[in-house]
Amino acid sequence: MTAHIPGKTENQSSTAPAEAGEPPEPQPIQVLEMPRDGVPLVIDSQRGLERAAAALAAGTGPAGVDAERASGFRYGQRAFLVQIRREGAGTWLIDPEAFDDLRIINEALSGVEWILHAATQDLPCLSALGMWPDKLFDTELAARLAGLPRVGLAAVIETLLGFSLAKEHSAADWSTRPLPEPWLRYAALDVEVLAELRVELIRVLEEAGKLELAEEEFEAIRTAPPAPPRVDPWRRTSGMHQLRDRRQLAAVRELWTEREHLAELRDTAPGRLIPDSAIVAAARAMPTTVPQLLKTPGFHGRAAQKEAPRWLRCISAARSTADLPPLHIPTHAPPPPRVWAKNDPAAAARLQTAKPRLTALAEKLNMPLENLLTPDHLRRLAWRPPAEINLETVGAALRALGAREWQIEQTAAVLTVAFLDPDPLEERPAEDKPREQPAGGRRR
Repeated sequence: MTAHIPGKTENQSSTAPAEAGEPPEPQPIQVLEMPRDGVPLVIDSQRGLERAAAALAAGTGPAGVDAERASGFRYGQRAFLVQIRREGAGTWLIDPEAFDDLRIINEALSGVEWILHAATQDLPCLSALGMWPDKLFDTELAARLAGLPRVGLAAVIETLLGFSLAKEHSAADWSTRPLPEPWLRYAALDVEVLAELRVELIRVLEEAGKLELAEEEFEAIRTAPPAPPRVDPWRRTSGMHQLRDRRQLAAVRELWTEREHLAELRDTAPGRLIPDSAIVAAARAMPTTVPQLLKTPGFHGRAAQKEAPRWLRCISAARSTADLPPLHIPTHAPPPPRVWAKNDPAAAARLQTAKPRLTALAEKLNMPLENLLTPDHLRRLAWRPPAEINLETVGAALRALGAREWQIEQTAAVLTVAFLDPDPLEERPAEDKPREQPAGGRRR
C-alpha cells in the first residue's frame, strides 16, 4: 500500500503527463514542513537500536537512507546522524556516535533496496559503520540520467512530487549534542518521500527507455572498490601551485602533516586550525622566528598564534631536511588538453572531433555528457587510442577504463569513427602583436 503524502489526495496524480523521455511539467508547490509521523526521537541506546532494527526488518519495500556529517567542523567524514525510513516501519534517526557500529541495522536491511540521494557522498561514512546496501537506487543519478534540469534533492522533489523541501540545515554542525528539534525535523524530511520519489523516477526512466542503464549505473556505484590512498595528499593544499621551490614544498608537507595530526587529535576540521592559505604563506616566507611567522602576511587561523612554535618547528624541519620532494610527481594521466595541439596534434584532432559528437549524442539522449561517458575516459582514449582502431578494440579500451556496458554500446562507434577519420585540427588564432607606437608617442 502506498503511503499517503501530506497535501496530496489519493486520486491526484503527482505529475502532469509528459512525452516519453521528457521531464514532467512542474506542479503547484506545497511546503513539506513536518514528517507525517512527527519528529522521531534520536536513538542513542542499545535497547533503542534493537527496536529500530526489529521495526526496519519487519517493514516492507525499499528503505530511504541518509546520513549527516559535520564537514568543516570535525575531523574526517564520519556520520553524526543516520536517517532511515521504510514503509511499515516509519522513520528512525540514529546517533552513530553512541555505538561501535550499526551492523545490527545493516542485518535488518539485508536484501532490501536502499534509496539514497547522491549515494557516493554517504556510502563511505555508512560503510565505516558496517552498513552497505545489497541493492541501490540513487535518486540524484537517476535524475541526471532522466534529463532533469536540476538534480538536488529539493529540486527533484519539487519537480516530481510538487513539494518544497527546505535545505537550510545542510551545512550545520551535526556533531552538536543535543541536536536542535528543527534540525531533526529537517533530517527526517530528507528521507520522508524518497520511496515516492523512486516510484516517479522509475516511471520517467521507463518512459525514456533508460531504466536498465540506470540500474547498471547504480550497481556500478554499489560494487565499486574503495578508492586507493592518495599519494602525497599534502599536494592537494589549495594554492600550492604558487610555489616553485622544493624546500618550500617540503615546508608545505611538514605543515600539512602536522596540521593533520593535530586536527585528528582534537577531532576538528584541519582548516579550522590554520587554512591552506596560511600554510602556503608560511612556506613561501620561510620565517626563522615566531615573531616573523606571526607577522607573515596571510598567516592566520584559530591556532596560528597559540600553536606558532609548532608551526615554526615544521618550517625549521623543512629548512634542514635532505628529503626534498620533487616539484611534480609522475602521472599516467594525459597532459592538459590545451597543450595537445602543440605536443600531439593527432591526439588533439581526435579529441576535437570526438567531444562535440559525444555532446550531440548526450543531447539526443537527454543526459549530461559526463554521464554518457566519463570525461577522463574520453581524454585518456583520445590521447592514447588502441594501436589498431576498430569497434572491438575501442570497446575493450573503454571497458578497461571502467566504462559500463551501456556506455560502450552508445559511444564506441562514435569514438571509432572520430578516431579513424578526425576532422582537421582547428588552428589557434595567432597572438596579437603589440601595437607599434608612433614616433614620439606616449604609452597610455
